[in-house]
Amino acid sequence: MDTLIHSLRDITIRRISVSEMDNNVYLLTAKESGAQLLIDAADDLPAIQGLLADAAKDTAATPQLALIATTHRHWDHVRALPELVEATGARTAAGADDAPELPVPVDVLLHHGDVGNFDGFDVTAVHLRGHTPGSVALVYQDPEGPAHIFSGDSLFPGGVGNTQNDPARFNQLIADVSERLFDVYPDDTVVHPGHGKPTTLGAERPHLAEWRARGW
Repeated sequence: MDTLIHSLRDITIRRISVSEMDNNVYLLTAKESGAQLLIDAADDLPAIQGLLADAAKDTAATPQLALIATTHRHWDHVRALPELVEATGARTAAGADDAPELPVPVDVLLHHGDVGNFDGFDVTAVHLRGHTPGSVALVYQDPEGPAHIFSGDSLFPGGVGNTQNDPARFNQLIADVSERLFDVYPDDTVVHPGHGKPTTLGAERPHLAEWRARGW
């Protein structure tokens, strides 16, 4: 199966699905420098190592995994994280409010609006409270096309993430998703969720009022 889902001007985006939970693992590789960002080392270290091997063809440089970012602290998104850190020596990042719950020390604590500078591309952290206290989305703005949002479990096709029927958590999440994603990025923005298939903000925007009304 080809793991390449987008070949953009400056980077490639690759994805695999791992585990019985259909967790997405994403890898961004800078075409010129070989710098890499991996998002959610969810499970299956051999599969993730295969993903890294696939990406070697995306750059003439020597690939270097610069950072492993975790969108949120839930167990199904971190099962391969300790092994991958041990195997690669890569630095780690997570939302500041979720970092203490991760199974490895977190090198970079992410706050809303933080920008990660990689050799060849930048990624912005967007704090989306509700699914977990420290959930973050990571946004790559393609200079020649739509933005790409890696939304973790905060936004999916058809709704926001699970808030365990807690109205306060749901209201916080729908507010953050509305104000920090839908109000900021245009309809052609691609959403890459933590599970399942991608969507766009334009495909989901007409349903925001429906989501608010149903409360999940």
